[in-house]
Amino acid sequence: MRIALDAMGGDHAPGEIVHGAVEATTKPHGTITRILLVGDEQAIHAELSKYPQVNMSKIQIVHAPENINMDESPAAAVRKKKQCSINICMDLIKKGEADAMVSAGNSGAVAAAAVFALGRIPGVIRPAIAAALPTRRRDRPMLLLDAGANMDCSEDWIAQFAVMGAAYSKAVLKQQDPVVGLLSIGTEDGKGNEVTKKAFPLLQKQNFRFRGNIEGHDLFMGETDVAVCDGFVGNVVLKTSESVAHALGFLMKKEFFMDPVRMFGALLLRGALQSVKKHMDPEIYGGAPLLGVPGAVIISHGSSSYRAVYHALVAAAAAASNNLTDEIATRIAAMDLSKPE
Repeated sequence: MRIALDAMGGDHAPGEIVHGAVEATTKPHGTITRILLVGDEQAIHAELSKYPQVNMSKIQIVHAPENINMDESPAAAVRKKKQCSINICMDLIKKGEADAMVSAGNSGAVAAAAVFALGRIPGVIRPAIAAALPTRRRDRPMLLLDAGANMDCSEDWIAQFAVMGAAYSKAVLKQQDPVVGLLSIGTEDGKGNEVTKKAFPLLQKQNFRFRGNIEGHDLFMGETDVAVCDGFVGNVVLKTSESVAHALGFLMKKEFFMDPVRMFGALLLRGALQSVKKHMDPEIYGGAPLLGVPGAVIISHGSSSYRAVYHALVAAAAAASNNLTDEIATRIAAMDLSKPE
């Protein structure tokens, strides 16, 4: 797989981005054959020079003279800056020179550029960002979408998010019969706002296991594979979850180092604590796929470290190698969006 990597996107670009690419070339990963680093050629060369162990046979630099900042208006910036790194990544997919792309840059700009350059999978109304989150079960991560691409959604959009999420969960996360839940304020069928109430009967009619409404405390139990909601709610849930994980880690360190007895206990528990940390680490999921566009587009967190970038590249390769576009197209075509009488 050839992965186009936006070297200029993110809070720590190009340093952490290039470092992540180097990790992908030095660790054995059979499906990644080439990484196309897209961005300022001089800056990329300067970062690559720090890693004498890099396998340059797997890296190609593609110069991009422009970049979109995190605070720019997404659609306007994509239209204005034709030669920005995000647009060039999308062009590489469109031309067939890359099989997937990864960016930790302006997520709105990535979504806009994907729609402008690649279009939508036939039948898809709106693409959605799908974020994988850890649960109590190590073998069963939960997919949350939309995680921020669409702030205000109709019931039809939410139904399509569920169908696309179920397709990704099965094809990439290897959940054979994904369970879908509608995120709401109560588990009763009639709970929620007007959009969730209208989405509920549509979800009941689709070809997947729909468990009904789920609440916030259900998300990490490991009983739901796909949780659907609008992008406003999804983005708040995603960032709150990340914040809680970081706060918990900080408090645990603070408490363990308060006295020698606790420090000794921490040493005894070191293996278990490291295992829990690894399981709950959001960076191992790398990034969130933008579902609904032809091609594998992975959006990473703006503060991604090189580890997150590496795992995002792995996720991009997995998405591109599982015929996800065809699977989503087939499921969307078979949807029943007729409204109840």
